[in-house]
Amino acid sequence: MTPQEFDAFYAASFSRLTGQLYAITGNWSEAQDVVQEAFIRAWDRRRTFDPGNAPEAWIRTTARRLAHSRWRRLARGLHLAGHHHRHEPSTVEPPAEEHLMLVTALRDLPEAQRIALVLHHMCDLSIEQVSAETGAGISTVKSRLARGRTALAARLSDRTPTSEEGKLRV
Repeated sequence: MTPQEFDAFYAASFSRLTGQLYAITGNWSEAQDVVQEAFIRAWDRRRTFDPGNAPEAWIRTTARRLAHSRWRRLARGLHLAGHHHRHEPSTVEPPAEEHLMLVTALRDLPEAQRIALVLHHMCDLSIEQVSAETGAGISTVKSRLARGRTALAARLSDRTPTSEEGKLRV
């Protein structure tokens, strides 16, 4: 990929990838940071990036792994420091209340289900692509999707804002 092609790739996919990582991490600032870091790492590999080999999947996987590593380091640091409360850095408000409700509900799911749902439904990856990106078997991905959808539907129905009459607030 030439520098110009990489710039175009960045411009076309940064926002989408940040939204996807936000759905996985639940933290907008963290999502921006890990996607940016993944692009920095990709810059060094841009000559070997082939648009036909799904470079966006490489960025997403790298960003997801960076977020997971950061979370582990933060958790270990808090444990070592004797702090057992959750530290939430300042975040940018999500674009809509529905998006916030979805991310909040996704946070409650097991990580494997959350990742499968985001990759399949938000990233529009096929089950086979989700399997390849996560390293899980196809039947495992199908199971995670089914269980995740069921759990997510239950959580979202519990969180739907309603008025006293039981109607959805507008």
